[in-house]
Amino acid sequence: MSELNCWQCGTHLKVIPEPFGRRAECPACHAELHVCRMCRHYLPGKAKQCMEPMAEDVQDKTLANFCDWFQAGPNKAGKTPGRDSRSALTDLFGDPARSSPDGTDSARQSLDDLFGD
Repeated sequence: MSELNCWQCGTHLKVIPEPFGRRAECPACHAELHVCRMCRHYLPGKAKQCMEPMAEDVQDKTLANFCDWFQAGPNKAGKTPGRDSRSALTDLFGDPARSSPDGTDSARQSLDDLFGD
């Protein structure tokens, strides 16, 4: 099985026996683990965010539930919530900490090059 990491803090979960019980918690942040965000069927872009058509709809994907279809799987939503979002924004808009020596932003310069001054 692939490595499992906590959906909330990214801690490796090799010390937690599988299958996860409904009350299993992350040893680092104490987040519940029998949650949709830890399931191999969880898919953020899909309706109900679940690939299992027989599963009941669970409103809060971060709270422990009684889903019979739950199978622990790799976290598809990102191992650390803030880091992936920040890197996606940096890829899109550039890093504000890295401006050119003359003080102009590289993203602004790219726009000026594209649309003219």
